[in-house]
Amino acid sequence: MMCAVLSRDFVSKETRSRIMRSVKQRDTKPEKVVRTILTRMGIRYRVANRDLPGSPDIANRRGKWAIFVNGCFWHGHRNCEKTKGGRYGRVPVAHRQFWREKFAANRMRDAKKCRELRAMGFKVILVWECQLTHHITVNERFRVLKLR
Repeated sequence: MMCAVLSRDFVSKETRSRIMRSVKQRDTKPEKVVRTILTRMGIRYRVANRDLPGSPDIANRRGKWAIFVNGCFWHGHRNCEKTKGGRYGRVPVAHRQFWREKFAANRMRDAKKCRELRAMGFKVILVWECQLTHHITVNERFRVLKLR
């Protein structure tokens, strides 16, 4: 006799909903780390750029650059050391199809917004949450692009 192992969430539906609603969309810890790095480098920027495609987390219109700070889980970072994601990123066990479609849609939307910004003449930088453990690497990326 074979037993099917069903993966269940360990918390109630209401609790999971409350937890997911509490996930912030702006002023996240990774965004604040990037802003601190830019400020220490003396680079000027604006946050919450709603009038630019994709609403970049950080941008400078005069310098024509934009930075997206992506959470590894929410944007499906592939082969990520932080989320232990494999080829397609880490996908929750419960409702796998929903999450796969959501992450795929997020990646497609991100790519489209980056193309639109580049078509407007902007330099676009993607900073992944897991990269922020290596401040030197992030500093060098910003220096190389001469964001001033």
